[in-house]
Amino acid sequence: MRGRPNFGTIQRMNYPFSALVGQQEMQLGLLIATVDPLVGGVLILGDRGTGKSTAVRALAAVLPDLEAIEGCPYRCPPGNTAGLCGACGTSAAGQKSSVRAKKKTVLTPVPVVDLPLGATEDRILGALDLEKLMTQAQKAFEPGLLAKANRGFLYIDEINLLEDHLVDLLIDVAASGENRIEREGLSVVHPARFVLVGSGNPEEGELRPQLLDRFGLAVEVRTPKDLDQRMQVVLRREAFERSPHDFMRDYADAQSELRAQIVSARKLLSKVGLAQDLLRKIADLCMRLGTDGLRGELSLMRAAKAAAALRGAKKVSLDILRDVAPMALRHRLRRDPLDDTDATVRVQRLVDEVLV
Repeated sequence: MRGRPNFGTIQRMNYPFSALVGQQEMQLGLLIATVDPLVGGVLILGDRGTGKSTAVRALAAVLPDLEAIEGCPYRCPPGNTAGLCGACGTSAAGQKSSVRAKKKTVLTPVPVVDLPLGATEDRILGALDLEKLMTQAQKAFEPGLLAKANRGFLYIDEINLLEDHLVDLLIDVAASGENRIEREGLSVVHPARFVLVGSGNPEEGELRPQLLDRFGLAVEVRTPKDLDQRMQVVLRREAFERSPHDFMRDYADAQSELRAQIVSARKLLSKVGLAQDLLRKIADLCMRLGTDGLRGELSLMRAAKAAAALRGAKKVSLDILRDVAPMALRHRLRRDPLDDTDATVRVQRLVDEVLV
């Protein structure tokens, strides 16, 4: 398959997602989130230097472009009547606003926005546009990182080091899907629906339970133990850094095929079925693990359907459930003072008992 003329990898100079080696669980988790954002965010935990940030930034280049209303800073989707910003939304009478009626539809890349640990609240939420205030004496809203991430991905590296007050902000927005600003004479509400992706090293600190619960999936990455794999990672990275354009060109077809796979999976997703006996096994697994609430069941069910769609299957199989169960459940286990076994081992132990 041929890539588009304005192929994203060459423009953005990101390492190709399809060239990643030895981190299948991380790749699958991210792809599941692209197929069904309702799965929730993706938490990537593991050793330093294992390609966590590289994988997230590489994801942007394989995502199909979004249809958006031209000129909208939030990339509101055309044809929707809910979840839009004030300029693109409907009037109180339910009619299309004159502003929205005049807007054209454009294709725009899916945003993958970095949220730096040192970012201020104003930078994240948005604030008063000081330039307009000074030059035009006009109060206007300058959108922040949450606005830029709408309909895309918000990425936080070393998320376990994020300050508590910023964690609280993210939890509120992730739960509501909108950002509300009431400050400096401004009253603004705008859509902020994004897939939250966080990465970090567990040895450097743990996440607050409230934020941890917001992630649909938690994937683990480890330094490769296979000698050939390690050599392949080093050789590919060296080739990319020496001649990035040539390297990207070599993976252009693989990138296009992966994009087509994502598009096909999104179309198939609504047709994927889950048998009642498998749903019963999911509920039994979560009950035995002692997960709080029902988010474990929902995440596992949605992740399994998305994984099936990626494989082109119309039914979730037992093998698919076994593949995605650890990433959907390992971060939902309660601490057991009498059992210091690794969470992944505990999940896998029960997966082997229940999903048979």
